[in-house]
Amino acid sequence: MTVLEARDVVSGYGEVEILHGVSITVEEGEIVTIIGPNGAGKSTLMKTMFGLLPVRKGQVFLAGEEVTALPPQAMVAKGVCYVPQSDNVFPTLTIQENLEMGAFIRRDDYRGRMQEIFELFPDLAERRGARAGKLSGGQRQMLALARALMLEPRVLLLDEPSASLAPNMVELVFSKIQEINRSGVAMVMVEQNARHALALSHRGYVLAMGQNRLEGTGEGLLNNEEVGKLYLGG
Repeated sequence: MTVLEARDVVSGYGEVEILHGVSITVEEGEIVTIIGPNGAGKSTLMKTMFGLLPVRKGQVFLAGEEVTALPPQAMVAKGVCYVPQSDNVFPTLTIQENLEMGAFIRRDDYRGRMQEIFELFPDLAERRGARAGKLSGGQRQMLALARALMLEPRVLLLDEPSASLAPNMVELVFSKIQEINRSGVAMVMVEQNARHALALSHRGYVLAMGQNRLEGTGEGLLNNEEVGKLYLGG
């Protein structure tokens, strides 16, 4: 079943058009990675699908329902969560308070869900009273993922989850992404670490100059000669 689809989407900032008719689909339980050069429109596509940027032309669908004009809060209520590359935690709040903020629209008792999250992220559980601003970059990224999961989303949108992280933290973040995916959460990931991201992805898309360039399985794109030369460093 297709859980998220962008169909011929045109979008941008102000008078500048960045996306010129981009289409992607995300099936239930998939990890889909979007790669491409800087300025290709990867993050713009993510923000447009989430409702942070208006769709000028084209359509966005969630589980078959058109959600083209919905604002971010409505997308969250429908089960889509977005983790931006930066400014993705509340630095003055503790780890636990950040998770409580992640559950802000829940009307049920979320304590059981918080316990599940702490079991998934034991390092956060040990420091639940620490302020987020004191965490390392990798720990903040874990907290951002954890906070998004408090709402038990159907689809998770991740913008550069490994950016600026130490190599050991990159491995840990990608390991957690796989673990979250195995629990049934579909994921769309924009990632500069293309080789690593494609290796764990079911499918991927290559964007160039705001348009679809290539698409295929993660393995297929990894082994594609053109992708290797242009986007994977040889």
